[in-house]
Amino acid sequence: MFFSLLLYNKRQIKLGCEPMEFTKVHGLGNDFILLEPEAYGQQDVAALAVKLCDRHTGVGADGLLLTASPTTGAADIRMRIINQDGSEAEMCGNGIRCFARYVYERGLVLQPTFRIETKGGIMTPYLTLENGRVTAVRVDMGPVIFDRARIPALGSGRCVLAEPLQLEDGSRWTVTSVLMGVPHTVIFLDSLSDELVQNIGPKVEKNAMFPQGTNVNFVVVHHRGDIEVRTWERGAGATLACGTGCCAAVVAVCQNGYTDRNVTVHLRLGDLQVAYREDGHVWMTGPAELVYHGVWETDSID
Repeated sequence: MFFSLLLYNKRQIKLGCEPMEFTKVHGLGNDFILLEPEAYGQQDVAALAVKLCDRHTGVGADGLLLTASPTTGAADIRMRIINQDGSEAEMCGNGIRCFARYVYERGLVLQPTFRIETKGGIMTPYLTLENGRVTAVRVDMGPVIFDRARIPALGSGRCVLAEPLQLEDGSRWTVTSVLMGVPHTVIFLDSLSDELVQNIGPKVEKNAMFPQGTNVNFVVVHHRGDIEVRTWERGAGATLACGTGCCAAVVAVCQNGYTDRNVTVHLRLGDLQVAYREDGHVWMTGPAELVYHGVWETDSID
């Protein structure tokens, strides 16, 4: 159900402030604040993300999703992703599903298949519709990239496949890294815990092996068609879900021989279906939820 929440207060009315409209969205718990150009205008979006995404004094989210005009005729619309720490990400799998549903239902695009420009390339969502509403989004996430230099990851060899990594605390892990729009590193485990994600995630993210940082995915393989994933996201910390991370995890488990190419990925709040095709493209299918619409008092943003 989609709720409308209007957050006016006496101070806004007294000062005559221009309200900034936003929409809260999430994909399997990975949540975002979605803004159109009329809302964010010429503001410093990095500072805006830090302010709005704070879960105590702001709206609360893992990041901002910004609609924008495409810079190329190859796309119908552009999506920018600003993490909660103000850094800009190249791509976001859960975010792009939410973005796709929003722009279609708002009439910003008119067809259920269209092209979204991101810093990670052109992505094509395919919307499943029931009575004009989006019930699921399938996305061609493009080809996975194994080249070490493009991830980027320091070291020898063309790719990072089942490679040892020693952290500053002295612990050693076996990692597989790929570029799935953004850099991802996958670690296989027998079981998952929040403590492990919180402790090891930031140490791998900021390890010297990854000069631009990396997202970190902790994976348990249950069967050849079932895995469970927890992610520490670069610039956001531990999140309930990461779409690009799930895609990277499926590629990693398949490349290491643990699963087939069609995998159900179990997350805390539901499942994603990921297919790693023979042509190297990764397809992701999952839900996108619009939670509520609100208005922020813009003069409170420094």
